[in-house]
Amino acid sequence: MNNNLFVTKRNGKKEVIDLEKIHRVIAWAAEGLDDVSVSQVELKSHIQFYDGIKTEDIHETIIKSAADLISEETPDYQYLAARLAIFHLRKKAYGQFEPPKLYQHVVKMVEAGKYDQHLLEDYSQEEFDQLDAILDHQRDLSFSYAAVKQLEGKYLVQNRVTGEIYESAQFLYILVAACLFAKYPKDTRLQYVKDFYNAISTFKISLPTPIMAGVRTPTRQFSSCVLIECDDSLDSINATSSAIVKYVSQRAGIGINAGRIRALGSPIRNGEAFHTGCIPFYKHFQTAVKSCSQGGVRGGAATLFYPVWHLEVESLLVLKNNRGVEENRVRHLDYGVQFNKLMYQRLIKGDYITLFSPSDVPGLYDAFFEDQEKFDALYLQYENDDNIRKKRIKAIDLFTAFAQERASTGRIYLQNVDHCNTHSPFNPKVAPIRQSNLCLEIALPTKPLNHIYDETGEIALCTLSAFNLGAIESLDELENLANLTVRALDSLLDYQDYPVPAAHTATMGRRTLGIGVINFAYYLAKNGVFYSNGSANNLTHRTFEAIQYYLLKASNELAKEQGACPKFNETRLADGVLPIDTYKKEIDNITAEPLHLDWEALRESIKKYGVRNSTVSALMPSETSSQISNATNGIEPPRGLISIKASKDGVLKQVVPEYKRLKHNYELLWNIPDNQGYLELVGIMQKFVDQTISANTNYDPSRFDSGKVPIKQILKDLLSAYKLGIKTLYYHNTRDGANDSQDSVDDGCEGGACKI
Repeated sequence: MNNNLFVTKRNGKKEVIDLEKIHRVIAWAAEGLDDVSVSQVELKSHIQFYDGIKTEDIHETIIKSAADLISEETPDYQYLAARLAIFHLRKKAYGQFEPPKLYQHVVKMVEAGKYDQHLLEDYSQEEFDQLDAILDHQRDLSFSYAAVKQLEGKYLVQNRVTGEIYESAQFLYILVAACLFAKYPKDTRLQYVKDFYNAISTFKISLPTPIMAGVRTPTRQFSSCVLIECDDSLDSINATSSAIVKYVSQRAGIGINAGRIRALGSPIRNGEAFHTGCIPFYKHFQTAVKSCSQGGVRGGAATLFYPVWHLEVESLLVLKNNRGVEENRVRHLDYGVQFNKLMYQRLIKGDYITLFSPSDVPGLYDAFFEDQEKFDALYLQYENDDNIRKKRIKAIDLFTAFAQERASTGRIYLQNVDHCNTHSPFNPKVAPIRQSNLCLEIALPTKPLNHIYDETGEIALCTLSAFNLGAIESLDELENLANLTVRALDSLLDYQDYPVPAAHTATMGRRTLGIGVINFAYYLAKNGVFYSNGSANNLTHRTFEAIQYYLLKASNELAKEQGACPKFNETRLADGVLPIDTYKKEIDNITAEPLHLDWEALRESIKKYGVRNSTVSALMPSETSSQISNATNGIEPPRGLISIKASKDGVLKQVVPEYKRLKHNYELLWNIPDNQGYLELVGIMQKFVDQTISANTNYDPSRFDSGKVPIKQILKDLLSAYKLGIKTLYYHNTRDGANDSQDSVDDGCEGGACKI
């Protein structure tokens, strides 16, 4: 190697490249790792050095060289590359590897306007020094490479224009904890801050993007999911689009319920004009969603909901389709189509479904969510009324059209609105659930706005988090983790700002949370059970029973201290009705696992003291935050033992946890023969989860004789999901064989980070 190459230092000075210094850094990063070679990284890097190269570029080159060596044979390069990246990151942030003292760092960042002033108002220097004593910067070295790149790209406080980074991960974790418990009594709060810091920095609890990126900064909107309902009036449509813009600009993912909008040709003002129908207004919403970039990274994302019996449904189903012209397509939204039992019954019986404009059939739209018997009676009544505009279509044709569009776009979703209302913490007569969110895991009551400052409307927000199932050794650990998570997220509801009054009204009244899981695939592998053959059913039942029980218990304990949420009376919980009372009994046919916890004592305590939070659980995709914890996504099986994550920073390789020991225990996505075993596990989870679940269906065309996925198979899966009590279905994934381990972190949900 030619030692006469010069390097350009950060201060602009030039000096001869010091290969020994580079060697020492790589050797430090390789300590304790198996199957990594310092000389291999050096060799790969040296080839790319050139005269005058900047020190910063040398670091980047070495990091990339190490990352390129990550493979199934040598997975530990993911840690070597990560340590080098941490070294580089700290040098950029602090000018040295050693981070500054916490108090000194906070003062500097508050003065620079990067951190919220309240940190210095709420905590003394002495308290910061106590927190500094428990900070463990060594934990930075347990990140994988994909995790460090996600931290750099999305979570660490930085100047997104210049690329300057101002902090490293442990400051992020300790300050999120400090912000969330700032208003707790001074004699207890430091203990909560320490406990929560330890839980999040050791990856036992996973936090969503808005919390990780925003808490500690002057920005104060951290809810991942926003549900906005639109009425059938111009005022409401305009208020809805205004609310969308406000929340998209704050990084939230949007769910829009536009099911009330009347159909094309409906009379307006007693027949003075014809209505233009849904499509122009959907385009209006699409413009609102794409109007603001999120952190300078991308436009927003939204899923729009409507009922399958809407008179315009045949035109609405094809809105994402690549065929057709711009005038009759609205391709940059995703869609949630709403079904109920009557629709499935018509399919099974080979009958017809009758389509109506909601404006022509008084009471039908509301009954669709509030009262299934009333809906059935009204639907039959309107079908037999010759004075009402309608269209009949064979149920098989309508379901086939839905299945075809779902298969071709992957992003036409499904909501079973009866399950969302019959198996829910809310009383549907007073607080019906009429929509979900961007990623189909939230099920909360909403009310349309008449204007942007309308306080009688309800915009539902959900604040998310997740337990890392791979990081817990015993289900008993969940009791303490649930207590910490519920308290932290509940504090967040009071800590954050509300750009729209209707969101403040709903949140303060209902105080909804959605706590889910990550690393489920690793959890199954660790326990030697599988998705496809029923072996995981009993374990899943025990696990999700414990999760829901301890979350409800934590919220009940919080209610004893701080009072129940004001709209507790609008929940079934107020009558002592729990998730274990309303689930689909079909689940008993796939697992005979008994309940293990004292639900009756909890029931009585909830009836007496209430809960602080109307909802506590939801299972979200968790794409990016899973990477931070080096965990498998949410409840999903991995596509490969090494997943290739395509992101704005390029390609990142992520290796499944405990790859060497457990590689034969992982059931990879495309090795699973069909959807049935997975859907049964989702059904078991749904027994306990009080909101809903981002569940996907997956199809490999090569498994079928024709080389194509039969519509019959897709419909069979939809019926199975309904029978199991599953509330929503998210993506339809089709194996294209191009790169089975390829996965994108920039899909729809990432727009709002409800992928926690």
